[in-house]
Amino acid sequence: MDTFSRSRRVVVTGLGAVTSIGHDVNSFWDSLVSGRSGIDRVTLFDPGQFASQIGAEVKDWEAAQHMDPKEARRNDRYTHFGYVAARQAVKDAGLDMTKEDGDLVGVIIGSGIGGMFTYESQLRVLAERGPRKVSPFTIPSLIGNMCAGLVAIDLGARGPSFGIVSACATGTHSIGEAAHTIRRGDADVMVAGGSEAAITPFSYASFCSMKAMSTRNAEPRRACRPFDVTRDGFVMGEGSGVLVLESLEHAQARGARIYCELIGYAASCDAYHITSPDPDGKGLSLAMRRALASGGVLPEQVDYINAHGTSTPYNDKFETMSIKRVFGDHARRVAISSTKSMTGHLLGAAGGIESVIAVKTIQTGMIAPTINLEEPDPDCDLDYVPNVARRASVRVVLSNNLGFGGQNAAIVFRAI
Repeated sequence: MDTFSRSRRVVVTGLGAVTSIGHDVNSFWDSLVSGRSGIDRVTLFDPGQFASQIGAEVKDWEAAQHMDPKEARRNDRYTHFGYVAARQAVKDAGLDMTKEDGDLVGVIIGSGIGGMFTYESQLRVLAERGPRKVSPFTIPSLIGNMCAGLVAIDLGARGPSFGIVSACATGTHSIGEAAHTIRRGDADVMVAGGSEAAITPFSYASFCSMKAMSTRNAEPRRACRPFDVTRDGFVMGEGSGVLVLESLEHAQARGARIYCELIGYAASCDAYHITSPDPDGKGLSLAMRRALASGGVLPEQVDYINAHGTSTPYNDKFETMSIKRVFGDHARRVAISSTKSMTGHLLGAAGGIESVIAVKTIQTGMIAPTINLEEPDPDCDLDYVPNVARRASVRVVLSNNLGFGGQNAAIVFRAI
């Protein structure tokens, strides 16, 4: 598990974010450390008939204000978010594509569900107006790799470009695999992350039928409460988080500002159940151990863990067990928080946003809180930074994400 240490070092030089609590990284981060929730009653459709009527929507958003109006019309909402976040990240990195070899620049931006807005709207067209009225842009708009494709076209990035689909582990898998691409020499620069826009009637009906979503509809901002004994399900969010990764040599050669180094990454599978995490936590434990080992990091060197922390009864309990299994005595000393308490669960974009958070935590020395943690579950008895952000010296951050199908991903960032 020392692949990373024998190959090129990978650093983070750019960040982009579109979320319910900020349409750019600075406003997003300010909201996060202030403990501001982006969860409210759903407005993208009438939720009156649904068991869960709340979500973390990206409000006051007009895609045509951020991208070419024609491209906005042709593409799905999930692509809009990822495209804009990627442009932010590239600008933040100061990356000038006129000076880059496009063959050595790639894009991996995944989506767990893809173009749900397109899927549902065009099915309505088919049912109400017939097959000849279905848009010719339907398939390009709804497929899960189109965000990566559009970003690559915009940049002129001819290196590896594709979209990963691994449910709620998608964003972290995308960033980790992008780092591998740089380490093995297939690219000097990778634009990587996740994007999701699944706050739609069909999506809500499906998740509600699983009884996976919170029904605390009267108190939207208090609904997502990871590690709290009264938690009753996740709250869906939407948006995108994207990083620019580079080889250290490439970043130094162009004089780039470097946020931190991506030192470790691993993926594993529970091989247990299509939706429930392994109750023994073996799969996630394996991913965390391998991620730490690949970065040459001991558990006691980790200062902060951004937990998957979905606010579902099983996930929070089993993730806590996994952390204890890997970290031993240090599990009670390391700061842990679930920022989904504010952003909601962005599904395939969760790992993208939470990697942005990991990097900002190292940069600022501020740990975002787990809000709504009022009555801790006895089975969740670690330091989850309840309700108020905390200033701390943070050099090493681990971020976890889990997805349906038993998919696990863990990634490690370190100050440089």
